[in-house]
Amino acid sequence: QLVESGGGLVQPGGSLRLSCTASGFTLDRYDIGWFRQAPGREREGVSCISSSDDNTYYTDSVKGRFTISRDNAKNTVYLQMNSLKPEDTAVYYCAADNINSVYIMCRIPSMVDDLWGQGTQVTVSS
Repeated sequence: QLVESGGGLVQPGGSLRLSCTASGFTLDRYDIGWFRQAPGREREGVSCISSSDDNTYYTDSVKGRFTISRDNAKNTVYLQMNSLKPEDTAVYYCAADNINSVYIMCRIPSMVDDLWGQGTQVTVSS
């Protein structure tokens, strides 16, 4: 099971840190991705991190603002989100799989079929 937390309401320019915690399995054996889906839009990959070498991928719209990281001792993957914009508003999901390519995992969410969390709402609004 994957559980996301850390979402909420934040003003433009603010920050949030999302957490994705696993139970029942060891997260560091999997590639982990953060995805988001806004109303009326397709689910998109935001950032992904590999299991083997911590290689990372970021979609262009979040580069320089978001950072993905792992804490294996806590069996948790984080998404630090800074300089948030209204267009970042969405439900954010984490997912685990062994795609062996963070680029493919993030660019083709439909390839991820192993395990998804339930999502956490992020709203950026003044």
